[in-house]
Amino acid sequence: MKKELKFGNKKLYINGELRDASNGASFDVICPADEKAVANLAWASKEDTEYALKTAEEGFKHWSNLPIKERLNWIDKLRSKILEKSDLLRSSIMHEMGKTWEGSEEDLTSITNSLEYYSKEITKRHDIEIEDKEGTHQHKIVSQPLGVTVAFLAYNFPLLNLGFKLGPALAAGCSIILKPSEFSPLSAYIIGEICHEINFPKGVVTVICGNVSNVGIPLCESKTPRLITMIGSTETAQKLIEQSSKTSIKRYSMECGGNAPFIVFDDADLELAINIGAALKVGNTGQICVAPNRFYIHSSVLKEFTEGMVEKFKNTTIGFGKENKPEMGPLTNKQSVEKVQRILKQAVAEGGKIEFGGNALDQPGYYFEPTVISLNNPKAPILQEEIFGPVATIVPFSTKEEVIEYANNTNAGLASYVFSKNEETLQYFSDKLEFGEVQLNGVKYDIYLPHGGVKNSGIGVDCSTYALDDYLIKKRVSKALN
Repeated sequence: MKKELKFGNKKLYINGELRDASNGASFDVICPADEKAVANLAWASKEDTEYALKTAEEGFKHWSNLPIKERLNWIDKLRSKILEKSDLLRSSIMHEMGKTWEGSEEDLTSITNSLEYYSKEITKRHDIEIEDKEGTHQHKIVSQPLGVTVAFLAYNFPLLNLGFKLGPALAAGCSIILKPSEFSPLSAYIIGEICHEINFPKGVVTVICGNVSNVGIPLCESKTPRLITMIGSTETAQKLIEQSSKTSIKRYSMECGGNAPFIVFDDADLELAINIGAALKVGNTGQICVAPNRFYIHSSVLKEFTEGMVEKFKNTTIGFGKENKPEMGPLTNKQSVEKVQRILKQAVAEGGKIEFGGNALDQPGYYFEPTVISLNNPKAPILQEEIFGPVATIVPFSTKEEVIEYANNTNAGLASYVFSKNEETLQYFSDKLEFGEVQLNGVKYDIYLPHGGVKNSGIGVDCSTYALDDYLIKKRVSKALN
């Protein structure tokens, strides 16, 4: 008997067509709230990947030669249809990764905002004149589309991550092959359906997912892509760079894992710090690259801060569904639950104390309690590993010199947070923190603000006008004067 699936069967989107996998393979998308299948997706073969690369190259030739006004009309048409299908897309995200209904709105607005923002931003790019010192030539720098882009996407924000790549790629004139995570590919496949519905130009957008050997490696090792871009772990980035550099020189734009410090001084607005810290750990079930991983709290306010976090977590409603309106859903997969359990078990064995939580819920789905664990060892292994779950690890400190050493003691360098009312303290940490983002007494993210890391947290930038640079060639044109 054929199983009934909430979202039915989905096909690959290649060369403007919705296609089954050439070998007939398919893959069930499992809802992490109840561990039941909600969709069955075509699972690409190596032949499908090769076809995707070939047609993306043809798509680039067409797209890059379209007048910019015509490109922007197509982007606007795509954005409008995405807005029209917003409930379907938000529901797909909720079911494929367990995100709350309220949380799914950020994904939806991120992709539509990205398409709108980069459509405007690309029109601000003009040729740059360079003065010739001897007066013998005229020089200008022109921007042209780079080529075929391959985007590997993380599971935690299916449409946000997709939008961060799709917006600048399309606006710049590049074709793009989207490879979503196997844990949350459903919404990306629906984007493929939307492109098909509006007859988006063939080969410009491709949506494909499958095994590493059939999809990931062939995409990387091909000479066709000019840019490999990714949102995911540092380990994945290293593999992609290794695989893709074997055959050709490519560009890379990669937002990798984080290990964000959250530093609270004795003069901070404690209520504000607790509210923001708890929200960043509960939001998306802690599966956020910029979520605080290490809470460094001044010893004089340690007890009050810890009690405040515990109280917040005690009152967090956990569940699933649009009507229930939970504040936190499940983790996205079983592996994530096992990882959090392993990290906590090791931390407790080495002297850590669970102040609240620490357990997976005894029910179907991948639910885990929001957890507070306190440590006295600033070099504990838990502080060197991105937890990617609803766990707040709290460590005391006494001086700013001491805590800056703690904070920078990591190979990651994405986001960081500091709470203090002292301007000298804030300036000190702005200067000394080795992170791509320093957030002072608050948190702010938007499409127009650059998002990127240093050290092992990545190369290149997502969001802002700077992201366009990854998708454009800067060409010097020099003309001799008669």
